[in-house]
Amino acid sequence: MGKHIVVGSGQVGTHLATKLLAQGHEVTVVTRSGRGPAGAVKVAADVADSARLIEVTRGADVLYNCVNPQYHRWLTDWPPMAASFLAAAEATGAAYVMLGNLYPYGPVTGPMTEDLPLASTSPKARVRAKMWADALAAHEAGRIRATEVRPSDYFGPGATDQSYLGDRFLPALRAGKTIQLVFPADVPHSWTYLPDVADALIVAGGDERAWGRPWHVPTAEPQTFRQIGARMAALLGRPEPRMSTLPWPVVRTVGLFTPMLGELRHTRYQFTAPYELDSSAFQRTFGVTPTPLDEALKATLDA
Repeated sequence: MGKHIVVGSGQVGTHLATKLLAQGHEVTVVTRSGRGPAGAVKVAADVADSARLIEVTRGADVLYNCVNPQYHRWLTDWPPMAASFLAAAEATGAAYVMLGNLYPYGPVTGPMTEDLPLASTSPKARVRAKMWADALAAHEAGRIRATEVRPSDYFGPGATDQSYLGDRFLPALRAGKTIQLVFPADVPHSWTYLPDVADALIVAGGDERAWGRPWHVPTAEPQTFRQIGARMAALLGRPEPRMSTLPWPVVRTVGLFTPMLGELRHTRYQFTAPYELDSSAFQRTFGVTPTPLDEALKATLDA
């Protein structure tokens, strides 16, 4: 069994650490607060402190970057943390697995594959693109072993109010109330199941075929908000839920006073046109498929 350093204990980091522990690995979880699942070694540290992260990572087989700064703080929080991760990977020899996202692609037409250029001009997306470019350059120079795993929007047990299918969606569905959306209800969108994200990270950290390139997490066929709501309602034995969409000018106005809502202007394009993640490369290479959608939705409801 190996030694694994999981930095971040949010939606993904908690699933990842729990799965690694269940497989019998030694797991250290690093957060600013020192929290983490039972059975893990819990370390309170500032991830931007490279000396501290190097100290914690020594002797590890894999270092996972599952940190998730608030979106409106990416420009200030990510650069020093990204530099610290690279320093730790180079100093310790641990394989470096980054949890990425799809933002750097920007608006695209058709399914997203890993060979698309990171063409977004959004400053926040450029920060993420630079993180991968820097890690890939260090990998190609032989200084580290690195890969990035990219999911679409999360859903599943442990999803927070940052998930569009999480704390804002489920309570209304369970109560039979109208589900209030900030984006259109009938545009197909790829949704990635949180346990599948954790599984993909583990595969990427343990298989040298993953290193030196990005990968898309195994993800089911795109579904609209309405389709997801109908499938969840059917699993609960209830009628299809009602949905309404807030007018975009209202969302923009509220966003002037709520930072997270204000940031939605940067990602609105993902929900006003079909947004499809192609994960066939990962599935074909590693023989891993996404959890069947109804099984994932049931687990989400049961949680």
